[in-house]
Amino acid sequence: MADGERPIVIVGASLGGAKAAEALREAGHRGGIVLLGEEHERPYERPPLSKGYLLGKDSREKIYVHPPQWYADHDVTLRLGTAVAAIDPASRTVTLADNGRLAYDKLLLTTGSVPRRLPVPGADQEGVLYLRRAEDSDRIKAALRPGARIAVIGAGWIGLEVAAAARTAGAEVTVLESLELPLLRVLGREVAQVFADLHRDHGVDLRFGVQVTELSGADGTVSGVRLGDGSEVAADAVVVGIGVSPATGLAEAAGLEVDNGIKTDQHLRTSAPDVYAAGDVANAYHPLFGRHIRVEHWANALNQPQTAARAMLGQPDAAYDRVPYFFTDQYDLGMEYVGYVEPGGYDQVVFRGDPASREFIAFWLAGGRVLAGMNVNVWDVTDPIRELIISARVVDADRLTNPNVPLGDV
Repeated sequence: MADGERPIVIVGASLGGAKAAEALREAGHRGGIVLLGEEHERPYERPPLSKGYLLGKDSREKIYVHPPQWYADHDVTLRLGTAVAAIDPASRTVTLADNGRLAYDKLLLTTGSVPRRLPVPGADQEGVLYLRRAEDSDRIKAALRPGARIAVIGAGWIGLEVAAAARTAGAEVTVLESLELPLLRVLGREVAQVFADLHRDHGVDLRFGVQVTELSGADGTVSGVRLGDGSEVAADAVVVGIGVSPATGLAEAAGLEVDNGIKTDQHLRTSAPDVYAAGDVANAYHPLFGRHIRVEHWANALNQPQTAARAMLGQPDAAYDRVPYFFTDQYDLGMEYVGYVEPGGYDQVVFRGDPASREFIAFWLAGGRVLAGMNVNVWDVTDPIRELIISARVVDADRLTNPNVPLGDV
């Protein structure tokens, strides 16, 4: 970087931040790149924290995006343990928590999201655990001992993956959920039941329609969860998985447009000149769906930075139009989901295969058009499902559900 030349600054040394730096170099950017991270770990991927790494199947080294030397080899200035206090789009500067200032040419925000905290008495005790960072996964892993009593609050993806890891480790697990089924808002009643049955079959005590009122304990250490009906679930550790919120504080303070995340156009440009956002924090306009959507999944953090990098380098065709994708692994169930459906935004769910067998494909439809598809223990079908979604054509439900008809021929 020449003297006086402003670098591209990336706030958030996450998967998204690291992939943005990689994409900038791959696109031929020769100027400076500064990647700022509040954590002391170099950028890593988060899915293993509730999957392979938590289960003890994957080593610590496998979670990282790049080897340690990659950043120096690609002339990326990686500054860890560096919190950002403010951004100023008018002067194009970033103020660090230690009052240092850094000028930028373009700025990318990959600040991600933060776990929602449980707002009840006793939630600040030792043994109340959240999962977002590698150190969180280490703490949860240490609690998953044979015979340990683990209470999981929230039956979303994180809660269920932690429950599966805990049962695999031999712990006794109780899952507490305010709704009547797990993943109800995401999957709807028809498919949510599959995951309820899966966890019951593996010995999880599922309690639905319950309200957590307090976390009990002694000497500052949690010992149980009190419910609205007066009952108590004994627990040696409590894992809270009640969702996340986009980390928009810097953007809000800087006057950027924020609404369920940092609002961007399809090029991932924010309302401020030369400021972009990607990953969990970005509520991006999606040209396929004709609206803004925010997706809290690994594929967005992996792929959006490529678009942001191209847009920052002035490539006019850079637009993010990938169909959302996510996956989960729980016990012997592997699942991939592609598409996007608002809660209640479909009128029909149909199945190719028997959900009871846990080897099937589910399709969410509206007006005969496929909005999303989820393949469970059925592989190599995400591409044809994605094509059905992109085509937006009305399909024949009988052919869609017939396993003898290739998906490409529906």
